[in-house]
Amino acid sequence: MAELTELVSVLKAAGEGTRVRLLALLADGDHSVKDLTEILGQSQPRVSRHLKLLADAGLVRRNAEGAWAYYGLMQQGDGAELAQWLIARLDDSDTDRRCDIARQSAVRAQQQAQASEYFATVASSWDLLKTLQVPEEAVEAAVLAALGGRKVDTLIDLGTGTGRMLELLAGSYTRGIGLDSSREMLAVARARLVSSGIGHAQVRLGDIGDLDVSMGPAEVIVIHQVLHYFDDPGRMLAQARRLLAPGGDMLIVDFAPHELEFLRSEHAHRRLGLSRAQMSNWAEAAGLTVQAVAEFPSENSERGLTVCLWRLSDKIKTEQN
Repeated sequence: MAELTELVSVLKAAGEGTRVRLLALLADGDHSVKDLTEILGQSQPRVSRHLKLLADAGLVRRNAEGAWAYYGLMQQGDGAELAQWLIARLDDSDTDRRCDIARQSAVRAQQQAQASEYFATVASSWDLLKTLQVPEEAVEAAVLAALGGRKVDTLIDLGTGTGRMLELLAGSYTRGIGLDSSREMLAVARARLVSSGIGHAQVRLGDIGDLDVSMGPAEVIVIHQVLHYFDDPGRMLAQARRLLAPGGDMLIVDFAPHELEFLRSEHAHRRLGLSRAQMSNWAEAAGLTVQAVAEFPSENSERGLTVCLWRLSDKIKTEQN
């Protein structure tokens, strides 16, 4: 139970119209200050002040990433409980709330359009670009090893890009499905699968942020160099969890935290890497457990990136073991 002064502080922080609107927006996923100023139509200093009050009261959490900061709802504690109680009682037909939802959708659509435009531009050289940035050979060997030589019925590769993971793991599944929102990327992936003689995999056009559960269940889900394109990777992870078969595994490859701002401004990255603590929290919220983590530092110490491979397991499997 919170002390009286703490409870009053939390109530004061939540008891203002704009701050309630912010809580409702953050309940649907993490946002940067820039996003929130666009959605609310308010100045950056004003929105930042509201967010600071909410953060100080334990209602929201702040995660700094280079020159940007992302905010999300607190997951535990009295502030988290109060925020959820307030949000559950909001009327989505309220005029301000309807406008906020519409603008939030527009902001997200614009961000995804920017990413898709970038993918279309670099589709034919995507694998080369990745090779220049990360120790790809070591990472791919670790991805293969993570499956332990087993063969599963269904493997889904979310954000399949050029289809490299479907090609690499072709011997590990009976049915492979790759999903991507870029037609240009899918054209490259289809050509790769044909040239490799892989007939038991297919790629589909689709939104990996709004997954069709009928694709699953899959015993293995691969998310390779995808999550850093999302403002809220935890939301994406929870979506992917819906496709996972009971006892299934997820293999996630992404960058460790870094400070290379040009990847955000020039290459559509939304997050400057993902930390172990962040992944652990997102996995827990999605009903998954981090079973193993491996790091692969780049040989380029100045501009190179460290890549992480996470193996997440369904909690049912973990508890049975």
